[in-house]
Amino acid sequence: MTKLEAQCAAAKRAAYILSTAETSKKNMVLETMAETLTKQQERWLMANENDLAAAKECGMRSSLLDRLTLTPERIAGVVDSLRQVAALPDPIGEVDRMETRPNGLIIGRRRVPLGVVAMVYEARPNVTVDAAALCLKSGNACVLRGGSEAINSNRAAVEIMREVLVGAELPEDSISLVQDTDRETVNELMHLNQYIDVLIPRGGAGLIRAVTKNSSVPVIRTGEGVCHVYIDREADLDMGAAILENAKCSRPSVCNAAECVVIHREAAEEFLSKAVPLLDKHNVELRCDSEALAILDCRGVPAYDSDWDTEYGDYTLAVKIVGSVQEAIEFINAHSTGHSESIITNNHSTAKHFLDLVDAAAVYVNASTRFTDGGEFGLGAEIGISTQKMHARGPLGLEELTSSKYVVYGQGQVR
Repeated sequence: MTKLEAQCAAAKRAAYILSTAETSKKNMVLETMAETLTKQQERWLMANENDLAAAKECGMRSSLLDRLTLTPERIAGVVDSLRQVAALPDPIGEVDRMETRPNGLIIGRRRVPLGVVAMVYEARPNVTVDAAALCLKSGNACVLRGGSEAINSNRAAVEIMREVLVGAELPEDSISLVQDTDRETVNELMHLNQYIDVLIPRGGAGLIRAVTKNSSVPVIRTGEGVCHVYIDREADLDMGAAILENAKCSRPSVCNAAECVVIHREAAEEFLSKAVPLLDKHNVELRCDSEALAILDCRGVPAYDSDWDTEYGDYTLAVKIVGSVQEAIEFINAHSTGHSESIITNNHSTAKHFLDLVDAAAVYVNASTRFTDGGEFGLGAEIGISTQKMHARGPLGLEELTSSKYVVYGQGQVR
């Protein structure tokens, strides 16, 4: 048995115990984790400083450095998410149907944990705590495999949480971190079916596609975010410009950031005159189709076909001009990764048409795509944003980390 197999086998044993843990105990552990992470934040920050120093030395770009960085304010946000998860209803044991059949059998269906959730992700140390908290509350053990760029930050967070588990007399292997960040550990994880019930990749498109293609463990595909903002001809253009700035520039490295703005031809010139000065504040590079380029002249650069399918994760924005909302919908459906799409319009019928026909996990009217987030959706946190349709779609919270079990009561019935 390899070291990773032994780790996953220990998680399987922990999941068996955790699946029947009382809600009050799980909530107490989450509250204690929040308190302990606050008290020991210097330990986490010092570990993060080591990661940041190594990342800077390797030339990591600024948008990714932002994802890697922990601050007291960000730790406070992580702690708040822990407390929000603790305050949420526990889905485990919830019965969503119960009926008596004509033969007298009483058949019910109740929620149960998935079991062992493995997660492969990149430079987001806050994800380590969010994923652990959601798995714990939903009765799942988790095996976390973060990237090498965040290994010290992830190690410190997991050590703190495991110490809390031991103090609460819950199995410390309910939360574990893969210490080896070599790519081979991902390959091995993808085939440990006997221990892992579901694998969730969260990161760049290359990681997600590789795991989805090669894993024999069931995969929940998350995170790829080629998101669009469509500016309709009946839009409030000032509002649209402000929304686009937020969607592109507030945190360009995250998966719910906009990567392409699609503009109705009748609104294009006036909208760009309002939006470009806001984007200029962030030095956003604009990659434009021929019509947009004619309006912007030297402010933009020509877009290649590949730009319509690129998740930049940086201060780069594709610009496409269309002649109708239907053309916008067809373009978005052709190039979207099914994450988050937004229309800016004052026309209710146009908005409804967009909502009905755009195929994505979250579709917005007159709001930024940046709201696609477990905390913003009232889930406390999320383990990822699912862009597939089975078994869950959108932010993955507590309910999405459960399965179901039929329970049947009889009085001697035979068939």
